[in-house]
Amino acid sequence: MVGTEIDGSNSNNTYINGGLSVEDKLNDLRTLLAKSDTDPLRIASVGAGAWGSVFAALLQDAYGHLRDKIQIRVWRRPGRTVDRATAEHLFDVINSREDVLRRLIRRCAYLKYVEARLGDRTLYADEILKDGFCVNMIDTPICPLKVVTNLQEAVWDADIVINGLPSTETRDVFDEIGNYWKERITAPVIISLSKGIEAELEPEPHIITPTQMISRSTGIPMENILYLGGPNIASEIYNKEYANARICGAEKWRKPLAKFLRQPHFTVWDNGDLVTHEVMGGLKNVYAIGAGMVASLTNESATSKSVYFAHCTSEMIFITHLLTKNPEKLAGPLLADTYVTLLKGRNAWYGQKLANGELTLDMGDSIKGKGMIQGVSAVKAFYELLSQSHLSILHPDEKKPVAPVELCPILKTLHKILISREVPTQAILQALRDETMNDPRDRIEMAQTHPFYKPSLLGQ
Repeated sequence: MVGTEIDGSNSNNTYINGGLSVEDKLNDLRTLLAKSDTDPLRIASVGAGAWGSVFAALLQDAYGHLRDKIQIRVWRRPGRTVDRATAEHLFDVINSREDVLRRLIRRCAYLKYVEARLGDRTLYADEILKDGFCVNMIDTPICPLKVVTNLQEAVWDADIVINGLPSTETRDVFDEIGNYWKERITAPVIISLSKGIEAELEPEPHIITPTQMISRSTGIPMENILYLGGPNIASEIYNKEYANARICGAEKWRKPLAKFLRQPHFTVWDNGDLVTHEVMGGLKNVYAIGAGMVASLTNESATSKSVYFAHCTSEMIFITHLLTKNPEKLAGPLLADTYVTLLKGRNAWYGQKLANGELTLDMGDSIKGKGMIQGVSAVKAFYELLSQSHLSILHPDEKKPVAPVELCPILKTLHKILISREVPTQAILQALRDETMNDPRDRIEMAQTHPFYKPSLLGQ
């Protein structure tokens, strides 16, 4: 068996949330999934980036002590090495946390970190995740996890699968998973954490969201696939900073899963508008890169950042009205999710580093210690999609048909910076200071009062 067993996790079964104990919530979900008394609920998390690892760790902390009723495992690819500098930093983190140090000594796992610190041993990402260290989030130790490096073993009998992969990897991995599920009698439930989209231009231009990719790759019906998103910074959530999220999808699953996932410091609501939330999840990463650039180039000017926020959110609202007939308003958790991503997400960090010269575009969009910067591919996807002339809409001032992207100057500028590389990062400020730019309210009003919805953009 490719994997490792873990220690018992949080044995606390006393807290009440919504009037139910932890065991009550687990029993309710087991009943819904028709699990027998001797058959544990099996949850597999696919992908082990920061959020995917933390999400699995939250479940392990809450439910892991109920071993006869639930099993939680994480799949990640084998073979990724931890470089010497990261190993040295990890050793410092371990020794700064008495609880972590004692845990490793108790598990007879401390010596390998000493050897790695001295350069006498190579550590691997899957190896350290078993001990509670995510390679993309070294400063925040989590609980030990059961880690499996064989994808078939991880998912073949899972009742619930968590998609913690970047959108750019979701299709390929779930294509493989689909092969393992061909003989399944009952369809699993899938919760996607992935934020990003892809664009296809043939036979007609349309976007593909991660939940759509999963359904197409596996044959699992969309009613069994949900999206979870919210204003969530992984390390802060694991450190029990209060957070909230929405799980979106079919009512049959979203309501019981919201109850199951809810914890004292992590409130989960349910919502039926999967499309808007998933598209916004991709769009916020697009505009977060620009937010990071603006922050860096203006020395964190609150005024400049607020101007950028007004323009980028108006473009987001405009784009969602192209994709959804009656989209959820950019308010509440949707707005908060956008705000925190522009403020402190990895995409905003990437934009800052590009603007101050610490990173270059030639370094690619997979960054050591951060993982995949999903906003880069999303810029390309949304720009390609919205540039199609046959999707033209009437320009409010010029009174002539234009491609939708012509009404999204921030998106156009980000494409020129990141994809076609025609202009430097300073161009984002020039776009904001363009005297011909319309009031953001005009773009929002136009989106809300004109019939822009184009079902073909979602392949419908």
